Parts: sequence; structure tokens; C-alpha cells
Amino acid sequence: MRRRDFIKLVGGALVSSTAAQAQSYPSRPVHLMVGFPPGGTTDVVARLIGQWLSERFGTSFVIENRAGAGTNLATEAVVRAPADGYTLLVVTPANTINVSLYDKADFDFERDIRPVASLIRSPYVLEVFPRFPARTVPELIAYAKGNPGKVNVASFGTGTASHLSGEIFKMMAGVDMLHVPYRGSAPMLTDLLAGQVQVAFDNLPASIEHIRAGKLRALAVTTAQRSEMMPDVPTMAEFLPGYETSSWLAIGAPSRTPTEIIVTLNQAIDAALADPKVGALLAGLGATVLAGSVSDTAALFAGETEKWRKAVKFSGAKAN
Repeated sequence: MRRRDFIKLVGGALVSSTAAQAQSYPSRPVHLMVGFPPGGTTDVVARLIGQWLSERFGTSFVIENRAGAGTNLATEAVVRAPADGYTLLVVTPANTINVSLYDKADFDFERDIRPVASLIRSPYVLEVFPRFPARTVPELIAYAKGNPGKVNVASFGTGTASHLSGEIFKMMAGVDMLHVPYRGSAPMLTDLLAGQVQVAFDNLPASIEHIRAGKLRALAVTTAQRSEMMPDVPTMAEFLPGYETSSWLAIGAPSRTPTEIIVTLNQAIDAALADPKVGALLAGLGATVLAGSVSDTAALFAGETEKWRKAVKFSGAKAN
């Protein structure tokens, strides 16, 4: 057999094998890697979508919590897994932040993770201790300018989206505020409720009951649109045009995963998000569905990576 004919034969066999694999996908359990401990919003949403996909395909979608290194442990596990669609990553803003935050990593998120589908978006909320004098964003900006370096702004960790949402606020408002990092939302809220810190950026679901009870005062949400859970609270962009940060979730896969499998997953996930029962449960978490094509998800990853790159540079934040 001539070399050219042999190459064609092998290439044809590989294409046929990939097509057959995609048509039978999934034929065994799929693992969804979550870079956070059980019980948080990321874990809850992953389990909700995983259950729907399990029922849709008739095979298990297993949630694996691989917390640590700012989601890098889970990401690396997916990068090193076979590119066959059976190990997927629940992608969060942390993944796009880490591109700039970590000088050295054993993988390249932009190169090694292929976008599959987006899931949800929800706002962060700019909130203050009730006895803090500012009742609006303009009043907060004026107070911070009059007291440079004396207003504490808390976050749930250096280099997190909470921290960098505050850095973007400082950059756009031209104010000097002291960043106070915590190890998570819960300890941050404890000190904010006690008045130990004055201002914070938090996930809306974590703070909303405190806001409703009057224990915290919401000044703005960070998404481009107002939240249906708090329609009377303005967006930050109403005072600082162009401001937008948000918590979002998506699904990624190893970069060499066949396109046919990527499309199959994207279509199934979009169907899950269109299910009224799923939509109602997500709304209860303060989230809106973020269905879209594979290219929409790719645009989300690229846009978020660039936005956070600017914030990381402004803040000077580096991973420990």
C-alpha cells in the first residue's frame, strides 16, 4: 500500500471512530469537577444541572468537589483528563481571574479548556453597615474622597471576584479605600454585620436575607441589569457608566474534546436551562439563566479574562 493511501485510510478510520464515539455519548458516567466545597452556589447549581442531564441521557453525571488553589486543582484535573467528554469543569469567574493572578501554573486555561456552555449569571451586591453614613453610591464616593484610605472595603479573599469588583469600583470612582480580605463570604459577613468593616462586595444570595431584615444596606448591584430579587436597588452602572461584574457559571472541557460531543452537551444544557422547573430553582438562588451557543460561551470566557486582567493589574494582587 502506498504511503498516501495508508495515511488516508488511517485518517478515515480516526474520523469514523470519533463520529461513532460522539453518537454513543455518553455511554458511561460523566464527572463534573467543582473547584469549591459542597454546599455553595457553584456546587448546588452543578448538582441541579447534573441531575437533569442524568435523566436526559440515562447515565450519571457525578459531581466531584476538588477544592483548593483558587479552583486550580479542579481545573488541572480536567486539563489532564482524557479529552473524551467524560470529565468536565464547572467554570467560574475564578478561572478567568487566575489567568492573570497566577504567574506560574501547570496549565493554560485559555489554551487547555474548551468552552462548552454557559449556565447562570447573578450579581454581587455593594452593601454597607447600616450606621455607615452613605446611603447611596454617590454618597459613598463623596465620603471616600473626603476620607482617603479610611474606609474599609471587605471581600471574601484577595484575588477573588469580590475583591476585584471593589478594585474596579475604586478605579472607576477614583477613590482610595482600604481592602480587608477574609477567607470566604461567611466570616466577612460576620464582621460587616458587627460593624468591624464598613463596606463589602458579596454574592447577592449570601446577603439578601440580611438586607431584607435591615441588618445591611444595599447600595447597588454589579450586573448590567437590576436584580429581580431586589428591583429597587440600582445598578452600579447607573452611577458609574460601563461598570459591570457578576458571578457566573459555565461548563468547560479538555481542549481536544471532539466538537460533536461539545455540541451535544451544549444543546442538552440549553434544554435544561429552558426547563421551567430548573429556571424557577435558579431564580430562587438569585440567578438568571445564561443559555447560549458554544461561541457565546467562548466570548464570555474571553471578555471576562480581559476584564479581570485589568483589575488584577490595577490592584497589584498576586496569588500567595
